[in-house]
Amino acid sequence: MIHTGEFWVLIGLIVFIAIAVRFKVPALIGGLLDKRSIAIAKEIEDARKLRDEAQQLLATYQRRQKEALQEADGIIVQAKAEAERLAVETRKALENQIERRTKMAEDKIAQAETQAIQEVRAIAADVAVGAARRVIGGTLDASKDALLIEKSIGELKSKLH
Repeated sequence: MIHTGEFWVLIGLIVFIAIAVRFKVPALIGGLLDKRSIAIAKEIEDARKLRDEAQQLLATYQRRQKEALQEADGIIVQAKAEAERLAVETRKALENQIERRTKMAEDKIAQAETQAIQEVRAIAADVAVGAARRVIGGTLDASKDALLIEKSIGELKSKLH
């Protein structure tokens, strides 16, 4: 048995374990493993905290985005209402302006008609006076003129009082 390879492997293993126990290697390895597990647990806790913060930030940004979308929708609705109100006001103003201009045009036409009628009447009166002068001038003589003037003066006194 001493001459077999397995025997010497067993002796080497026992010596190795004895030396490891003597120098407290298992305690050192356990301490290192404990430190490493504490560091990993701390990293996991930090990662969990970061994930929670990220989720809170995400929720905050989603809420803000939703609020911004609602505000944008409100602005759009308000802008549409304002545009409609302005369109109605513009339509009314345009209708009033058209109505005023139509009235002004009608007044100008009526004024032009009145002026044209007055001009026609004045021309007609001038033509009638001219024609009456020619007719009267051609049919009356000086003696009849004196009689007619005397008669007109007499009528004038009665019409003035």
